Amino acid sequence: MHKDYESFLKAIQQKRYVEVTFDSKEKGRIKRKCIPFDYAISRRYKDGLVRFHFYDLESPDGNHNLSVLSEQLISLTILDQIFDPSDYVIWDTQKTKWTIPRDWGKHS
Repeated sequence: MHKDYESFLKAIQQKRYVEVTFDSKEKGRIKRKCIPFDYAISRRYKDGLVRFHFYDLESPDGNHNLSVLSEQLISLTILDQIFDPSDYVIWDTQKTKWTIPRDWGKHS
């Protein structure tokens, strides 16, 4: 398991923003403020690999989902700021279940 996995879980449970540093194959080392979403196999990538899933709030291309493999994740820092899941979760979480349990009210 990745060294920052427990911090990732804690950030989800506490609804805390995180600062993520990762190695992008296209752009090198990147640091972003994100919402921690889940740790699961990606539906976008068809390789069956488990990824850390975030919502990137600082991309120059606009906010978007960000999926990072464990070997790409350099560091994850929990920030003091709390987020409201209702501001970011726009899909039906009853149809698309989280892998990591959480208490996010109707977005759990």
